[in-house]
Amino acid sequence: MSADEADAIAMPVILLVEDQVLIREMVIEALEEAGFATLVAGDGQGAIKLLEEKGSEIRGLMTDINLDDGMDGWELARTMREHDSDLPVVYVSGASGHEWASQGVPRSLMITKPFAPAQVVVAISSLLMASDTAP
Repeated sequence: MSADEADAIAMPVILLVEDQVLIREMVIEALEEAGFATLVAGDGQGAIKLLEEKGSEIRGLMTDINLDDGMDGWELARTMREHDSDLPVVYVSGASGHEWASQGVPRSLMITKPFAPAQVVVAISSLLMASDTAP
């Protein structure tokens, strides 16, 4: 096994679903600087494809709520949780945050746009630590 392969195994993989390119690039940079590997989709259908291909590698989901392809982040998170009931989920939205209590999956966090990149890292890290210590 090469050093790159060992690093890839040790880095938790986060599936990032964001349709806005600038936000996506900012979050990728923040996550990777914090030691996460990222899989990236611009819409719900792309995320489902990545789930089918690499679902066993995905340790967390960060998704925008309002996606362009008909599937929203609420539905995507519920679909992901069907495959992994403990998957940490961080929602991001500029306008739908008020729906989190009724639409969000349990043990998830909501970040409202605009946000600092560090907020994403703290949110996903705290959910991962909580799931690792859960009984």
